[in-house]
Amino acid sequence: MLAILAVGMWFEPAWADKLKDAIASAPQGTGKGQIDPSQPTGFLGIPGGPQVNLIVAFLWAVWVGWIFSTVGAFGGVMAGVGHMTVFGLGGYAKTFKETAPSLNKFITDSIRGSNQYLVGLSALISSFNYYRMGRLVVPLAISLGIGSILGAWGSVTLTAGKISFSQYQGYFGLFVLALGIYLFYETSAAGQASKKKAKAAAQAFEESVKRQKSGEKIDTAALGVKVTKFSAAEVQFTFYGVEFKFNPLIPLLGGVVISAVAAFLGVGGGFLLVPFLTSVAELPMYLAAGTSALAVLISMITSIVTLITKGVQFDWVLIGLELVGIAVGSIIGPKTSKYFSDIWLKRLFIVLALYVGVDYVLRGFFNIKMLG
Repeated sequence: MLAILAVGMWFEPAWADKLKDAIASAPQGTGKGQIDPSQPTGFLGIPGGPQVNLIVAFLWAVWVGWIFSTVGAFGGVMAGVGHMTVFGLGGYAKTFKETAPSLNKFITDSIRGSNQYLVGLSALISSFNYYRMGRLVVPLAISLGIGSILGAWGSVTLTAGKISFSQYQGYFGLFVLALGIYLFYETSAAGQASKKKAKAAAQAFEESVKRQKSGEKIDTAALGVKVTKFSAAEVQFTFYGVEFKFNPLIPLLGGVVISAVAAFLGVGGGFLLVPFLTSVAELPMYLAAGTSALAVLISMITSIVTLITKGVQFDWVLIGLELVGIAVGSIIGPKTSKYFSDIWLKRLFIVLALYVGVDYVLRGFFNIKMLG
């Protein structure tokens, strides 16, 4: 991810005129949807743009890194909440909806890409940590990742520079809300009835954690993911004595669809990958987080590079500071996730999905705020 960051900074001067043209398209003045050249520069170097509190940005990035590395999802969603709502970039972009549509869309694309930089670094750190702990199904993640390359490239190519902020925020909320409702069903008695293998593996893992707490020495890495069969038609592996299997073609196709949606929303896709892994692949949450992280990493690299080639620019000071926070949160997450039960990790996911989903649907499509 640091290499992708360097590439973005290297090529940005070549696209500077695109931002200048977008700023020039806005009328000058002190009113809403206008730019006052006498004001100090803020986000993206725009005169009068939002001045993001860097301490708040750092702390929010720690939270983003922690939630993504703990659940394997919601990093992009929380990064989006930070950029759009906590930092005020979304409201600022909306002011140009009528007066300078090109600037509105430029800021929207920058927010999308900024989210992905944060999730990409968290995914990189999380993947490494979960692999060391034996909680990453590499063949499954790679199958998803291969599909994600096509999905992410196609989605960004088709939508860059064409989506207004209100449309983006509304669809962002709609997808998240639908996901929260589905996962709520998944935690019900009916939804859990078909998850016998995942439940057995989760219980075995949780039991080993309890034994560790009591002082017993357990080689958890040895009990982790072990691939026992690998072919084009079927992959088999074990986790804490429970056997799982899948057809690589299914996650490959799933990766195309999931990454296309995620790239459009400017998020990592973990919020779709985790339900896919827990429902279709029937993995326990303890495996879904790490496996999702590696698949997300592949998708993020593809999406960010595509945005850069489309001339999207970023606030590098803000992103640089946020990446430090992401690194801190992403290191803490895998070490603390084992202290949460499988079902409670899902419930945390659901609460966040339902709140963010409803709030952003109302904001994006109806201009109604739940809070504030």
